[in-house]
Amino acid sequence: MLVHDILRRGRDNDDAVYSTLGGFTYLGLRVAAENCRRRLYAAGVRIHDRVAIYSRNRAEFIAAYMAISALGAVVVPINFQLSMRETAFILKNADVRVVIVDKPLPLDAAISALDYESVTQIDIGEAINPTTLPPPPPLPKDFGPDEPCAIIYTSGTTGSPKGAVLSHRNLVMNAIDMQQQVHIARHDNVLCVLPMYHCFAWTCAVMAELSVGATITILDSFTPKKTIDVTRALKVTIIVMVPSILSLVTKLGTPEDLKSLRYVILGGTKLPLHIADAFINKFHLPIVEGYGLSEASPVVTMNAPEATRAGSVGPAIPDVRVRIVDENGHDVKTGERGELLVQGPNVMHGYFKLPEETAKTLRDGWLHTGDVACMDEDGYVYIVDRIKDMIISMGENIYPREIEELIYSFPGIHEAAVIAIEDKLRGQAGCCYYSVQPDGYVEVRALKKYLQQNLALFKIPREFRQIDELPKTSTGKIAKKELEKLYAAEG
Repeated sequence: MLVHDILRRGRDNDDAVYSTLGGFTYLGLRVAAENCRRRLYAAGVRIHDRVAIYSRNRAEFIAAYMAISALGAVVVPINFQLSMRETAFILKNADVRVVIVDKPLPLDAAISALDYESVTQIDIGEAINPTTLPPPPPLPKDFGPDEPCAIIYTSGTTGSPKGAVLSHRNLVMNAIDMQQQVHIARHDNVLCVLPMYHCFAWTCAVMAELSVGATITILDSFTPKKTIDVTRALKVTIIVMVPSILSLVTKLGTPEDLKSLRYVILGGTKLPLHIADAFINKFHLPIVEGYGLSEASPVVTMNAPEATRAGSVGPAIPDVRVRIVDENGHDVKTGERGELLVQGPNVMHGYFKLPEETAKTLRDGWLHTGDVACMDEDGYVYIVDRIKDMIISMGENIYPREIEELIYSFPGIHEAAVIAIEDKLRGQAGCCYYSVQPDGYVEVRALKKYLQQNLALFKIPREFRQIDELPKTSTGKIAKKELEKLYAAEG
């Protein structure tokens, strides 16, 4: 199956998408995608051409994505929060000639600075309007599911962004396997509040739902009140979130507001236990936490709603295999820590135009995630930390997430992140940045004493710095690279 074929799984008159800007039945969505396909072909788009989408969440985003797929071209979703310089880098790197936009982009100066030709911008709303343009020719018979469908650019926290090339098979199989794990059904109404350019939202809140003909409700941006109001009014049954959103909904929502929910899906970053406990105690609903990365389309593991385990991101989803290995590539024992490796139909073809980076990440038939994890006797995976975030102090490995989890449980703490800093004696030490709850107060001496009672002394951060709000990425993760820059600037 190709990605655009997934639209055939919905019944013509069933609601496919709700949106504040308008919605579609499944028949209407297919028609909108066909209109867009004809316009793109008339604009010169052909098989394997890269076409970018730069837009906030809206129903037309789905139609445009499917239109690009149906032409055999490659979708390049772009984070609309990037600067024009960053956007221009992706356009040039992917050799994009056409970009579908929800508003005109002032790209000329940024593109000229990169010595790149201008791109054609097509308004996303106009692209789906009825047209008398003739239909493009059908795709060749040998155009199969292993052809590239999308290039997902990483955030670029370690240099320039890298584009993970995902095939039709990668995306379709990951959506179907994820859907089977959490039992999304035709009668579900799933709220998509995370940005659809991100593969977590695209797979878990769009593709998985389309694969069973369910309904998708779209918000173009997140506010707690809007999320709660829409959930209540439209009887949303599943919400796909990140922990920061879950925390706000927990504080402001009531059990009556969320009574239509079956469960929530959590991903993007590790869920602090105190946030999970607060939600479960208030709403008595399962939290289906999972783990993934762009290079795996993205879902690798996920809890099932009926069998969740606190602190775990679940077992591998159907068709996906995982291993945990030591630095020599040998499988570790149950409960021991090592690097998480992934194998399955969801694993990317490689990084676009980066053969050396591809070879480093895809080795011996396995995707090396760079994440430290352990696994219990039933195959449930527990993410410990990123290998690159690990602090090595006097030869001892320190995992910031272990410390952060404990700090989150201290009264008054709102958010916390531990980063590595240089230490003349130990090589590296930790610095904890934290924010406090509204009207809260945290005494650092009391916090240190609390940590001393619960951690080995070498794990306790050397420094503690309070700030008003911790910086975030577009998907709600705490941006540790920004904290490292802040520390360097503060000295």
